[in-house]
Amino acid sequence: MATALDKILYVEDDPDIQAIAVMVLDAISGFTLEPCSSGSEAVNKAVAFNPDLILLDVMMPGMDGPETLQALRKLPELANTPVVFMTAKVQPQEVQGYLELGAVGVIAKPFDPMTLADQLREIWARVVTK
Repeated sequence: MATALDKILYVEDDPDIQAIAVMVLDAISGFTLEPCSSGSEAVNKAVAFNPDLILLDVMMPGMDGPETLQALRKLPELANTPVVFMTAKVQPQEVQGYLELGAVGVIAKPFDPMTLADQLREIWARVVTK
């Protein structure tokens, strides 16, 4: 696993939310981003992109976030890539469910664009020091 967070595979079906996150994570914070608009697109692009971290929306048409995570975990190259879910569904039992699926963190929507990069760096720091 890389020691510094650089490459993020970002999966979000809402074009407005995706545009805001891409702006703050790529243009402002300097991460290398591979935005995807669906779970299937993420599965198709993930291995070639080789992300350090996957930022994954929970509620999407077709493959939702948990189904996308399950598909990504079947790819040997991504079996241990940290995943962070982004969702409006953040009741304690829902968050616990995402963590039990293998996520290393959950970011609530709507997210604060000014703190999103810092939230990801904090989660990353916890993961790499385990």
